[in-house]
Amino acid sequence: MEIKLATGNDLETVRDITHQTIREIYPHYYPSGVVNFFLELHSIDNIQTDIKNSNTYLAICDNDCVGTITINKTEISRLFILPAHQHKGYGTALMDFAEQEIFRQYSEIELHASLSGKKMYLKRGYIDYDFRCKELANHDWICVDIMKLSHTYLPDDSLSLVR
Repeated sequence: MEIKLATGNDLETVRDITHQTIREIYPHYYPSGVVNFFLELHSIDNIQTDIKNSNTYLAICDNDCVGTITINKTEISRLFILPAHQHKGYGTALMDFAEQEIFRQYSEIELHASLSGKKMYLKRGYIDYDFRCKELANHDWICVDIMKLSHTYLPDDSLSLVR
């Protein structure tokens, strides 16, 4: 698997990965109003901004784009793996990559955990830091866990991570 920085030419690919995953996976966890909220949150304009700011990456396997992740300073967001490619290690590889990139400059990572991803984040050592709820226009509620991961470097290996 290769991880590459997304460019303007990848805008629709990132959107398609994101929206297909939301449409297929999120209805198992959220009511339709919340699914629509996530689709709007990950709009083409928001994705384009992240690509222009060199924050978005693609996971490529056998010349197919299978996933995406966005890194903005200390925050990881928009981690999506196409449903047909889930449970094959691509999400883990993207998380490993993002954590390594962030920990080069910062000592803490923050992310907003979806229900579908929370178990993975807990396994990786993330802890609940905050919890936020918001009522949407159609009276559905969205609730997210804000999670953090801190690290310390070992003196003999600057990329070793103690969780």
